[in-house]
Amino acid sequence: MRNHLYSGRVIYLSTYPPTECGIATFTQDLAWAVAEHTSTAPSIISVLQRENSFSHPQEVELTIDKNRPKDYIEAALFANQNADVVSVQHEYGIFGGEDGEMIVHFLESLEKPVVVTLHTILYEPTRKQKEVLSKIGQYADKIVCMNSLAIPLLEETYNIPREKVEMIHHGAPSKAIESKEDIKNQLGLQGKIVLSTFGLINRGKGIEYAIEALPRVVKKFPNLVYLVLGATHPEVKKKEGEKYRRYLENLVAELGLEKHVRFVNRYLTKRDLIRYLMATDIYITPYLNPQQVVSGTLAYAMHFGKVIISTPYLYAKELLRDGRGILVDFRDSKNIEEALWYLLSNPWRMYQIEHKVRIFGEQLSWNNVGKEYARLFDRVSSFLLAS
Repeated sequence: MRNHLYSGRVIYLSTYPPTECGIATFTQDLAWAVAEHTSTAPSIISVLQRENSFSHPQEVELTIDKNRPKDYIEAALFANQNADVVSVQHEYGIFGGEDGEMIVHFLESLEKPVVVTLHTILYEPTRKQKEVLSKIGQYADKIVCMNSLAIPLLEETYNIPREKVEMIHHGAPSKAIESKEDIKNQLGLQGKIVLSTFGLINRGKGIEYAIEALPRVVKKFPNLVYLVLGATHPEVKKKEGEKYRRYLENLVAELGLEKHVRFVNRYLTKRDLIRYLMATDIYITPYLNPQQVVSGTLAYAMHFGKVIISTPYLYAKELLRDGRGILVDFRDSKNIEEALWYLLSNPWRMYQIEHKVRIFGEQLSWNNVGKEYARLFDRVSSFLLAS
């Protein structure tokens, strides 16, 4: 019999599969991870980004249109009648109104304890962005931040009291049981040094800088291959089609790297991601936004014990400190080249980094993260009942 850490019913408000976005995947993983430590199955209010006719998983009990204000009131009424605690996943773009202000309508009408997980915390918000997040902080019983370096920002910029903020890591899935070499063989990567970057592709990923770092490196290591994994972000594709991907493909051709760079242009299942990560020797996040406070892909790579090269955005600074990876300058392909050259020429150093990352990464399993959320939901519910 499972040891239940929380006996109440949790309702999650977020995007949710089949919507293809990182927060939707996060919510699905979180909901089922928490369910392992509670006595009830997940219940989801899915925020639809556009009208669709998709069928939804059975745990989705209500859908709302992100741009329809009355839907947020109806969602709050549903939660008031059915939830013991509500978990909201917040990113400005997934809710309607200016800078997602319609989420405030939901919180104003909610009568149940609410925990809000922040996926974006901006250092230099607009007036409206600051107003929206400050109001969320007022209504939330607890705010979950996935990066301790951002906690002072919540206090100083958004006036959210420190005692309201909890730090819980981003979760990551379980590893495959096969060996790295077996998976490389299955993926047609036998004998290769595998670099990879994955996620929904957009210009903010900075992938061109990783590609530009390769010409000299592959001359010394001709068995190197760089995998660019994932479909173009749906919102990017809607605005500009595949313009960025075509730019990357043309860059590969100009540099003569066709044998060394492979694009996997599709939305990857969790099984796909696990297998490609298991096959990876060095994971690269050359992202361009210094303010990025969380990255699910980086959390996955850490949990899988990968050697990582990354630009110093806020989340990378948090996870890669104490020698758990190599930080390189933004928009600097030469710096990435130097990092690759150093690592590939020093296998003992790679082993040392992998060892540190494996130890740290264990805490990022969804099982551990689910336990932390279940305990938090129990504390929030118990505190409000006592008061």
